[in-house]
Amino acid sequence: MNETLPLPGFEPQSEAMEFTPTRAAGLARLEAFVPRTARTYTSQRNYDFGPDKRGNISCLSPWVRHRMISEEEVLRAVLSRHNTSSAEKFIQEVFWRGYFKGWLEQRPSVWTAYRAGLDVALEDAERDRGLRADLTAAMAGETGIDAFAAWARELVETGYLHNHARMWFASIWIFTLRLPWEVGADFFLRHLLDGDPASNTCSWRWVAGLHTKGKTYAARASNINKYTAGRFLPLHQLSNQTDALIEEDDHPRVPLPLEEALPSEPYLLLITEEDMTPDQYLPRPPAAIVALAATAARSPCAVGHLALSFAEAASQDALTRSGEVYGVPSEMGRGDWATALCAAAARAGVTQIVTPYAPVGPVSAALQRARPELEAAGLSLTQTRRLYDTLTWPHAKAGFFGLKKKIPGILSGLSLR
Repeated sequence: MNETLPLPGFEPQSEAMEFTPTRAAGLARLEAFVPRTARTYTSQRNYDFGPDKRGNISCLSPWVRHRMISEEEVLRAVLSRHNTSSAEKFIQEVFWRGYFKGWLEQRPSVWTAYRAGLDVALEDAERDRGLRADLTAAMAGETGIDAFAAWARELVETGYLHNHARMWFASIWIFTLRLPWEVGADFFLRHLLDGDPASNTCSWRWVAGLHTKGKTYAARASNINKYTAGRFLPLHQLSNQTDALIEEDDHPRVPLPLEEALPSEPYLLLITEEDMTPDQYLPRPPAAIVALAATAARSPCAVGHLALSFAEAASQDALTRSGEVYGVPSEMGRGDWATALCAAAARAGVTQIVTPYAPVGPVSAALQRARPELEAAGLSLTQTRRLYDTLTWPHAKAGFFGLKKKIPGILSGLSLR
């Protein structure tokens, strides 16, 4: 952990975040925070001052997760104001998201194993009254650990947690409360506005000692007290036993899927929660646009209303913007994906469907389920990949350090240096 201290005389800003699900709101937040992405961010980023004092962190993740604003846009804005050295820590944080996506894309069995483990844990809770009560208490914040309770409430009530609080929460869940990590990861994924299959799954596995084998993250009372500026001090409440979890499954790395070219024929554009600004990089306009949601498929349990409503409103915003940019009809699809896509393609009079690449997760699974019916109806499905992903993902082979060394070259490839 980076033991940085706030700048001399620093007073936390009273800045409660409003996560408005529009691209305009994301761009406004980016513009407001860019001046703080260098020395200020480096010295203050680890501090969780509470939900009403978020001036020390960007809080951009809900917009970036859905690519309402892209990683490339964030990097370009930062480097227009700072050099790579002064903004190094912030730039690395941007690339952590790409690292986790690329890592999981090359080990899709990790996601499959997580979902299978979640199903088993939920079945165990159905049979075991004690386990069920412990899980219910943990998610309600009724564990007797004040810090943990505050974070549980904040997650459900706001759809957001500081990254440091996410690590503390996961560590307490796994090593102090001794609860199945998969259910904790699911709790996050159901409620986070920035809930991302790769970042969320890999982060929980990292805390548990599964991502980097044998290396765990231990929540310490002194660390929590320091980086919450004295808000919490859970003395004698946290376990000192943080032995790494062990899994029997092996997850060999597989090649990244080949890139697909945009078809030359007229096409239907499908917008999903994975990328809501395809107009940034698609060279030809579509004949029509449809949006489909997979947010409710994040979990076999009920997904939080804040996460659902954010993704729904973001989709509407993306449809409106893209429809105006391209000057074509746009609509929100409902129900079964194959049926909705077949109907939208028929209305547009096309046989080609194009969508931004969907990494491992619910959107990818929905496309896989729909593909046989689409092919049977004579429809082709193409997934286009952003240059940022093409340059970043191949370097997510092992730990983050391997990718970190490549950041200068990636920035050059994006014409950002």
